[in-house]
Amino acid sequence: MSLSRRSFLASAAALAAAPVLGAVPASGEVDVAIIGAGAAGIAAARRVAAAGRRFALIEADDHIGGRCVTDLRTFGVPYDRGAHSIRLPDSNPIVKLAAKSGFDIYTAPADQKVRVGRRNARQGEMEDFLAVLVRSNRAIMEAARGKVDVSCANALPKDLGEWRATVEFMLGPYACTKDLVEVSAMDFAKAAERDTDAFCRQGYGALLAKAAAGIPVQLSTPAAHIEWGKGLEVETAKGRIGARAIIVTVSTNVLAANTIKFTPELPKRQLDAAAKLKLGTFERVVLELPGNPLGLHQDELVFEKSENARTAAMLANVSGSTLCHVNIAGRFGRDLSAQGEAAMVAFALDWLTGLYGTDMKKAVKRTQATRWDSAPWVLGASSAAAPGAQSARRVLMEPLRDRLWFAGEAVHETLWGTVNGAWESGERAAEAALKKAGLLKEAPEPQRKPARPRQR
Repeated sequence: MSLSRRSFLASAAALAAAPVLGAVPASGEVDVAIIGAGAAGIAAARRVAAAGRRFALIEADDHIGGRCVTDLRTFGVPYDRGAHSIRLPDSNPIVKLAAKSGFDIYTAPADQKVRVGRRNARQGEMEDFLAVLVRSNRAIMEAARGKVDVSCANALPKDLGEWRATVEFMLGPYACTKDLVEVSAMDFAKAAERDTDAFCRQGYGALLAKAAAGIPVQLSTPAAHIEWGKGLEVETAKGRIGARAIIVTVSTNVLAANTIKFTPELPKRQLDAAAKLKLGTFERVVLELPGNPLGLHQDELVFEKSENARTAAMLANVSGSTLCHVNIAGRFGRDLSAQGEAAMVAFALDWLTGLYGTDMKKAVKRTQATRWDSAPWVLGASSAAAPGAQSARRVLMEPLRDRLWFAGEAVHETLWGTVNGAWESGERAAEAALKKAGLLKEAPEPQRKPARPRQR
């Protein structure tokens, strides 16, 4: 299934023309004010709209989706700048909402290639590697059963041998956006199984945008100040929004950076929780490779047998296109991203050359690299709890004075780091906020018919 630029823009125009629910001006009074129009904010807005209540959904950036955005302009075909894998598609609420909307959602291939130098790993090597990977995963799960939380790195077996660096990359930066030394074994173990993925040919961001159809959003409207003491109010450059409840869905890094001023200041308990759930790094260098010079299948995932942390993972021929994603993550990804897009692209080209030969550089046409770490309204990829800090997720679930709620992927104990986790968190926060503010109409209990008198 192909998707042209014209059809993509036509679809976007149709979504923009959808009926508006609960629209409000840039200032005024609403029932619920929602900060951030990523998956959590969209889900919260949908829940408030379904309850027939007025809301304001404001977004600091110039687009919706947060860390789940599809780009069509750069290469003329959809590519996901952020989240790409649809986790647990059978139960994913976003997939269900768009099930009859013409989106092509298909199961991701389950296997992957491992390159050893400029060749594919042999069968025996793959068996050794998979055995080491399984042992490492089990060791982390076992460590999580202990009374004291440790880092995933400390839980790993000591005898991983020549596969250690590869396993550390796959379980740490690639899966959690952080090196294993920074990841809580308990948090890792508590995460729901994510061995079933799907992809959307039109892009995960486009799928999320479809789920947001009809929800009014005030774009380019960052929240500057939130009053949650005597009153309840959100201040932006466009005006003030009064509310009976406020839901904040910004990332933990934005929250910890004090980008939004709170009066009174947020309690130390919440700020410490946000700091312990700081975002890791997961950046994407996209390479356009016409003609499939690598000889790989659609959506084929490639790792390398690495000797250190300077490594990556590649998703080739994404959704049948000529694009390949070279994903870098963890501390190495963070340091490389700080050097700028040119350095990121240079690394990706050198890495690809090391695996497939010097001719690969000539085969690459257009390139682009994401820079989520420096995106001012995000500042990273996804959360992973520091060792000993798994309980921080529950802290962020706690409302403040039953009037201020937090939501997002970091505020989900089992689906952290996922779009559906953010969505469920937003729905949950909205439901709680509506109830506490007395904004949900309780369904009347059915009247019982009077009992018929017994006949003697």
